Amino acid sequence: TVAICPQIQVAPPLGPFLGSRTGGRVSRIDMAGNRTTITDQLPSSTDALQPNPSIMGPSDVAFIGQTLYVLIAGAGCSHGVSNFPNSIVRINPNNTTTVIADLGKWLLANPTSAPADDFEPEGVWYSMVTKGDEFYTVEPNQGMFVKVRLDGSISEVADISAAKGHIVPTALAYKGNYYIGNLGTFPITGQSVVMKVTPSGNIQEVAGGFSAILGLAIDQQSRIYVLEMTHGAPFPSPGAGRIMRINQNGSKELITDGLSFPTAMTMGDDGNLYVSNFGLGAPPGFGEIVKVTLNN
Repeated sequence: TVAICPQIQVAPPLGPFLGSRTGGRVSRIDMAGNRTTITDQLPSSTDALQPNPSIMGPSDVAFIGQTLYVLIAGAGCSHGVSNFPNSIVRINPNNTTTVIADLGKWLLANPTSAPADDFEPEGVWYSMVTKGDEFYTVEPNQGMFVKVRLDGSISEVADISAAKGHIVPTALAYKGNYYIGNLGTFPITGQSVVMKVTPSGNIQEVAGGFSAILGLAIDQQSRIYVLEMTHGAPFPSPGAGRIMRINQNGSKELITDGLSFPTAMTMGDDGNLYVSNFGLGAPPGFGEIVKVTLNN
């Protein structure tokens, strides 16, 4: 799409991107581990980094009632997909898709205060939660946290870059307030934090000293689980992922380690954690969902 939208292309070495209108997929996995395709008609894209380019596409899912919604990160003209935007889409009963809100267009019109050197004009939206009939989603590259309504309207909750600079906010959870964890830049320095963001947009640090946060979950006791993609190494490394818990008194507790390139985490209805393992850094087909049983 370089000739179609040259003004919003991602600069080398990250860009230009190669995009696919139908390279993204959403699957359902039952408790026996069986995978079923819900849709494989979503966009994806590949950056220009060599020899190991990164792939983006559908980045998160959420439900309002029984309706499934998908957050799209690897679309838009800046990612080589001119006919599908970075957006929140609804999965219809016949598994077709309907765009609810064009996040890329909104971000182009509302850039953040402290853009990154590897600036992504339409963003790389990573995490999404729902509250009632509203979506909340965070964009790591520019550092934006927004609210999206079902009518497609989008409004800023907090410009994290204005308060914290380019810290790459990625992980998102909700329990009364919104909790956001940041990946940070590379090399990994152990300075990632968990922040509380109020509905009015006030930002307060809850805990620090983490590494490369890519997932958050909160249990019924309001304890926060933090997924670190890599701990103890300057760059993503196999076997270096772990989950820490922030207890109510502020202490930290190791839940499990030995994960490899984990990229997302959720709390199941059974009270256990489910983690996307080998979410990056591995060939296609190596991705897996692992269950972490919590005993207390």
